[in-house]
Amino acid sequence: MMRMKMDTIISGKRKPVNLSLDTGVVAAAREAGINLSQACEAALREAARVEQDRVWREENREWAEAHNRWVEANELPLERYRLF
Repeated sequence: MMRMKMDTIISGKRKPVNLSLDTGVVAAAREAGINLSQACEAALREAARVEQDRVWREENREWAEAHNRWVEANELPLERYRLF
């Protein structure tokens, strides 16, 4: 069964968490004026999105391969109308 690919990362309320970060990294970020919360959130959001994409591709690999085989054997249904 093919699952639709959806962005499941939804913004919501803030949750305070404790993190352990390398002191050199924290010092450099502060010196550069980087907001630690925003930078961590952006990095975590991207890491979660990458992992979700990997899982989706793996879960739907068989369908994608079957679809590609069908297109190779039958061409796209409206191929003759393409202008490019």
